[in-house]
Amino acid sequence: MLISSAIMYVLTINSGDPLRDLRESNDPNRENLIAQRTQWMGLDQPWYTRYWDWLRGVGGCLKGQCDLGVNRSGQDVTHMLGIAVSSTMRLVLLATILAIVIGVFFGMMTAIRQYSGFDYTVTFAAFVFYSLPAFVFAVLLKEYGAIKFNNWLRDPTISLLTSLLIAALFALFIQAMIAGDKRRRLISFGVTFAVLLAALQVISATGFINNPTIGIWLPLSVGVIAAVLFTSLFTGLANRRTLYNTLGSAAVAVIILQVSESQLWEPTWGFLFLLLVIFVAIAAALGYVTGGYAKRSVMWASVWTVCSVWMANLMDYMMRYWSDYTTLLSGRPISTIGSVTPNFRGSEVFWLQFTDTATHLLLPTISLTLMSIASYTRYTRSAMLEVLNQDYVRTARAKGLPEHTVITRHAFRNAMIPITTIIAFDFAGLIGGAVITETVFGWKGMGNMFKVGLDQVDPAPVMAFFLVTGGAAIIMNMLADIAYAYIDPRIRR
Repeated sequence: MLISSAIMYVLTINSGDPLRDLRESNDPNRENLIAQRTQWMGLDQPWYTRYWDWLRGVGGCLKGQCDLGVNRSGQDVTHMLGIAVSSTMRLVLLATILAIVIGVFFGMMTAIRQYSGFDYTVTFAAFVFYSLPAFVFAVLLKEYGAIKFNNWLRDPTISLLTSLLIAALFALFIQAMIAGDKRRRLISFGVTFAVLLAALQVISATGFINNPTIGIWLPLSVGVIAAVLFTSLFTGLANRRTLYNTLGSAAVAVIILQVSESQLWEPTWGFLFLLLVIFVAIAAALGYVTGGYAKRSVMWASVWTVCSVWMANLMDYMMRYWSDYTTLLSGRPISTIGSVTPNFRGSEVFWLQFTDTATHLLLPTISLTLMSIASYTRYTRSAMLEVLNQDYVRTARAKGLPEHTVITRHAFRNAMIPITTIIAFDFAGLIGGAVITETVFGWKGMGNMFKVGLDQVDPAPVMAFFLVTGGAAIIMNMLADIAYAYIDPRIRR
């Protein structure tokens, strides 16, 4: 970090002229302004003196007295860094988690079903998203995900032809994912196609898009679906004990939500996270007490189920306030720029403020997530294929172990070692801010602070950016090493 910081400092101060805008100015007070900035930035001192002053300020962080200097406008860089990190973390944290979960899941599934229609479909989509330049994808999202979508909301009807195409494409994807013989895949396609086509036509006819009210049925439905999904992933549906535990945990969570409904209309984040802690504690306790020989897997399945119910509850209350939020924004709820709506009139209502934050996060999160999913899918597929051909996987199958046990406990755990390395460095890089995405969507985060500082040949913001990104790279690398020991017992020994 010390050597890198010195190199970074020298490169930054020699990347241009910090006084160029003043030298080209016709302001009669130009000379005084030049002298003032020269003194403010210490331009009359040698580079090593300026670097030492910056280094001493950083050293104060060890005493809890950070002094990262000021930018050329006299703003405190420590304060600027706090705001920028908060904005960037809000943007990239969700995108990173979604990309990891979805990308690893699809990578594992494509490896298991190598050379199937599902594998070809996911691989093709991954290459498309991976190949699209970030600025092109972000601009397309703004055009079709915000501008045209907001126009469509004036009359949100879905034509029969559009419904048929959407239902057919989704049904094709589902039947490829479920796999099996032709009869099973045909039934999966038919059921999915019919259900989705009917749902789209009902949504169009009832105006559900502009007034999406479901109520407690949303957390309840998500709880049932999540229970089945996580049971199949962790132990398989043949293990009825796991299924009963996940369904029971979901039912308890829904009951607690119903009892807490009066507080949920105007909650605080503390109350919401307390509910999540209670959900997780109950799910873990049920799994531990009644899980039997596979209690660990049962606990994890139950915990993920109740987390899904908790997130569905957030979506439910957002939907209840959606029409009010749309009205406040004159019928154009999806934002194309910034992290919040300036002078938002509904900021005093928790769910309206939450909805405003979520809609501003929507497009940049999709942009970052889809591009990251592509790389995680490819890396996971490659790692899983390498592991699935190992002798110990064949031995596990020869012993008669269930396929889900072979995949999740024997193959996937070993495949996670190279994936952990990629996740660690990718997360550290994203903390530095997605410069292009932040620029397109007008986010004032780490990437924007770095870009502005570099354009102005102002070392203080650039070095603050370096401290966070460099520190994150080292810390995430260390956490990856620790994770190796957790994943592979041989490393611990």
